[in-house]
Amino acid sequence: MIEDDRNLPPVLTALHRLEFDYDDGEGMDFEPYDAFMSARETESWIRAWTGNKALTGAEYRIFGQDGTGGYAAIWLARPGAALLAQPIVFFGSEGELAVIAADFADYLWLLAGGLGPYEAASGRDRGPSAPFTAFAREHAPAAEKSASEVLARARAAFPDFEADVRARCG
Repeated sequence: MIEDDRNLPPVLTALHRLEFDYDDGEGMDFEPYDAFMSARETESWIRAWTGNKALTGAEYRIFGQDGTGGYAAIWLARPGAALLAQPIVFFGSEGELAVIAADFADYLWLLAGGLGPYEAASGRDRGPSAPFTAFAREHAPAAEKSASEVLARARAAFPDFEADVRARCG
């Protein structure tokens, strides 16, 4: 069971120490957090994003945002699974919505491919990132794959994510 702990796992804290270089729009548009968004803030956000006042957002652990306010989150979709075995999702400020990695290891390889959460959800293609590749090789060597393989695997594992979320919109 996953506790409602808002502290980031150590490996996510270490990842967030790397530079997410925006590079004047040519890099990754991502601002990592030092802790997960609070339960209260998450509830307020999910209600505003969906227009559904019955939602709590308890199934999301938001860990960063893009420059426009879109959020990256761990989605607690696999009952009983560890936090880092859960999928990573993105909710954009303009309605973008996507499962971007099937788990944290795949998320590391997505970043290694040069795609942050926003870029992955919006289909922006970037080149590989040496610092993120080194991090992925250290923390998830057995999961190595291209960014396109990460995205395909995530979407195949959770094909109904977008439709399910949109069905909850008020």
